[in-house]
Amino acid sequence: MRLKFIGLVIGLVIAVAGCTSKDAAPAEPKAAEPAPTPAPAAEPASDPVAEAKEIYENRCTVCHGAGGQGDGPGSAALEPKPRDFTSKEWQAEVTDDHLTKIIIYGGSAVGKAPTMPANPDLDAKPAVVAELVKYVRGLGQ
Repeated sequence: MRLKFIGLVIGLVIAVAGCTSKDAAPAEPKAAEPAPTPAPAAEPASDPVAEAKEIYENRCTVCHGAGGQGDGPGSAALEPKPRDFTSKEWQAEVTDDHLTKIIIYGGSAVGKAPTMPANPDLDAKPAVVAELVKYVRGLGQ
């Protein structure tokens, strides 16, 4: 009897093991879900006043000087000399639109010295250019 019982158990094990269909495709392992992509870091809000000041210090002071008197270290080699922004007469005769055009397109764009370089990157930053104009105006007060 014991032998019959062991035979029965072995038969059941074999029967259960053979119940899987050979035609069925093996189950594919579940692909791990990709980690969520982090949201791109938001660009800090631009501060046009601070950016204009930085641009003046980095680009303009070389020729126009920190005080805007046209006496920057690069002015010695230039002819004509850079504009003196502190001149009340000049401040009175020049428009903000004229300054904007010079800042973006350079001196050649307004019939002035081609040594005044263009800043085409500022064309897409009207608020910064407006602050640069205000900064130049402030040098004349």
